[in-house]
Amino acid sequence: MHSGAIRRRLALGLAVLTASGLLAVAAPGEAQAASAYCPGRKVRTLPFATGTVLVYKRGAYVCAVTLTKRPGVQRKMSVSVQARGNRPVVDAGTYAYHAGPVIVHAGRRCVWLKGQVGRGKFSSGWILC
Repeated sequence: MHSGAIRRRLALGLAVLTASGLLAVAAPGEAQAASAYCPGRKVRTLPFATGTVLVYKRGAYVCAVTLTKRPGVQRKMSVSVQARGNRPVVDAGTYAYHAGPVIVHAGRRCVWLKGQVGRGKFSSGWILC
């Protein structure tokens, strides 16, 4: 390979890396935050008055994160995922950005999701059956 071809390939690789880095920074905060914590594909967005529960699925596992609508403000937050027949797995505390992630093995069973930010609460009922 000639030195000119090597330089062009290096420049192209650097351009691709730079563009991907800029896209990651420019991505919406909600999508960026959840995808950083939960593996798999997003299957549900469950909004409520003070936040949103994002649900991801990968194989037999379900992952959930509760995001606040007012990031940066410390508030009581929680997220809970329960596969039918099992106990719920919960993350609760005082957070500024999100509660979770919580990951459970659901197999082919339904799951029940709950989320809370401040006084706002959400409960899904049995879904993803």
